[in-house]
Amino acid sequence: MAHLTVHLFLLLLLLPSFMAAADSYHSPEPTDDKVVVTRWAVLIAGSSGYVNYRHQADVCHAYQILKKGGLKDENIIVFMYDDIANNTENPRRGTIINHPNGEDVYAGVPKDYVGKDVNANNFYAVLLGNKSALTGSGSGKVLKSGPDDHVFIYYTDHGAPSLLGMPSPPVVYAADLMSVLKKMHASNSYKSLVFYVEACESGSMFEGLLPEDINIVAVTASNANESSYATYCPGETPEPPVEFHTCLGDLYSVSWLEDRCVYIYMQYIYGAAFRQCHIPCNIVFIRETHDLRKRTLKGQYDYVRNRTSVGHTYELGSHVMQYGDASLNSKFLVSYIGWGLGLGGKNLPNDKSTSATSVNQRDADLVYLWNKFVKSGDGKALKELIDVMSHRLHVDSSMEMVGNILFGSEKGMEVLGTVRPAGQPLVDDWNCLRTMVRAFETYCGSLNRYGLKHTRGLANICNAGITADSMRAASSQACREFPTNPLSSLSKGFSA
Repeated sequence: MAHLTVHLFLLLLLLPSFMAAADSYHSPEPTDDKVVVTRWAVLIAGSSGYVNYRHQADVCHAYQILKKGGLKDENIIVFMYDDIANNTENPRRGTIINHPNGEDVYAGVPKDYVGKDVNANNFYAVLLGNKSALTGSGSGKVLKSGPDDHVFIYYTDHGAPSLLGMPSPPVVYAADLMSVLKKMHASNSYKSLVFYVEACESGSMFEGLLPEDINIVAVTASNANESSYATYCPGETPEPPVEFHTCLGDLYSVSWLEDRCVYIYMQYIYGAAFRQCHIPCNIVFIRETHDLRKRTLKGQYDYVRNRTSVGHTYELGSHVMQYGDASLNSKFLVSYIGWGLGLGGKNLPNDKSTSATSVNQRDADLVYLWNKFVKSGDGKALKELIDVMSHRLHVDSSMEMVGNILFGSEKGMEVLGTVRPAGQPLVDDWNCLRTMVRAFETYCGSLNRYGLKHTRGLANICNAGITADSMRAASSQACREFPTNPLSSLSKGFSA
């Protein structure tokens, strides 16, 4: 009884200070008595399909953090296909979770741009505050930030050298994105901008491209030439609930999303719980992991880099990278994603998230299809798996053949696989890269998400001075035909 009394006393003493701290960060940060700073955010899940559950889960979780951190819905713009929560494959219809024991993160998320409205054109229009350039039937919300405001952008999906995926072509090219960011700076659309990117080869979106003097810092899940990783996958540790056959999150994303855990709770037997995050924890009474009132961008970067690298071993982990204006490292996270104390669920089991195992992003679809087949015996899932493997084999062998035709069998793969020195962009001529992508796809079929990893090889063909006519001839010779499965189909258009 005395034990209970002490705990109650401590809770009553500490709770007001935590609640007051949360309230103090629910309004925009003033820089002086006359200037009011507004925090803006753009969140993008660039994929579709239940196989990519994790990307929309990441974005929904990010929204909940921003909302609880004091950002208003009018200042948060969300892009997601919105085909996960109510998908027939979802065992918990109407909800999305981002952790094996997590709460629903879907409730309340704005549906600003969904379905086909999630595209590169609308993404650029939103960043530039250009309503007239929007297409489709989205909410029409665009950034209206000004020279005193802070902007946070978070993108999660598949990527490839110098590009980010979208549910519908075209993809987001690094050169196009950089042009948009420079226009934002030129028009005084922000005081500072933080850009988090979860994707394979995401460092290549900024390597040698992002200036250091436009008040932007970008943090990427991987460097310019490696994959990023999915986590909370079937067969991994910790596993998703048994009814799920897809990955629930991405390693870099959950690392920063779970970095803001501040929990206060009484032991379960007392029946009361307060917690901020959408994940459980193994706290005994009171635990404060990281106070975002004092957490700097550099502090989170160091923490996330360590967790995503699996303790700097890089065993099923990647190199988190930072680009741009290093002077922003001293800024507090509260200036971008806020800080707030939310109420949480009832069950608080042990959490082993920091030692979670992961899966290469490009192999997450194989994990999904295999587990779907094993759990359901669905012959359709097996056929899809065979189609995926067939497409991979076709794209890989076709690119190798193109390289051999252009550079000879001894040097072909060496030229295609060349990685430029750090600090240099992927390609010198971006229009050439687009042309080479189209030339290959015209004769060999769609690269699709997996095949986009060969963007580096296509860029190297440009850097070697190969002409468009020579590329078309080589592609035609390498691919007399291509598979008829949906993955190779050009029905959705070219990637470029």
